[in-house]
Amino acid sequence: MSLRRWLGYSDGDLMRSDAKPCSRLMRQTAAIFSVGGGFAFWIFCRLHYGPRMTVPRILRWAACGAVTMSSTSAMLVGLLSPECEPQNIAAYDKTKPK
Repeated sequence: MSLRRWLGYSDGDLMRSDAKPCSRLMRQTAAIFSVGGGFAFWIFCRLHYGPRMTVPRILRWAACGAVTMSSTSAMLVGLLSPECEPQNIAAYDKTKPK
């Protein structure tokens, strides 16, 4: 899934065994950016509507910001992170206890 190989950033090396797996890194990044996205879109709502702000509008804008930012950040981590290269995903899955 990672674009690093096609962009020329990858050496094809395996990550260290104690590196975070791709799924955990994507989940943590998405959680952090959902909070930031909700807050940023709340500010955009305040700038756009001014005194006409209502609670449903604020919640809609904040929810859209949280979903947009979390999905975008998770996608970019999956595409550009060295942990998400195929050889590193395979190496982590092989050592995972069942």
